[in-house]
Amino acid sequence: MPASGKRRLARRFSCALLVLGASVAQAQVADTGSYLQRMDSDGDGRVSVEEYVQWMMYAFERMDRNGDGVLGADELPGGKGSPITREQQRQTLIQRFRKQDANGDGYLSAKELAAPPR
Repeated sequence: MPASGKRRLARRFSCALLVLGASVAQAQVADTGSYLQRMDSDGDGRVSVEEYVQWMMYAFERMDRNGDGVLGADELPGGKGSPITREQQRQTLIQRFRKQDANGDGYLSAKELAAPPR
């Protein structure tokens, strides 16, 4: 598979992980305020990039059955796709955080968390 195809597949998978992680988290949290409270590990009323990444990596960690820090084809949904590392997923989440941070202050508020992905 050409490199561009692998990158495209990795991006799609990262999006699928994000949706899976958010879906699991959303199922456990009834409203945006509760969602923020669960992600806000230091209790300052906002979510930093570190808190966001830590929360959203849940799906990756659950899927990494052998604990090697890489999701291989056998660990990916459908058993297909290019491997993705923990660091690649972390970088994708950081990019998503920056897009969601509408006011650019480096934190997500409850309003920003509730907004549709940008």
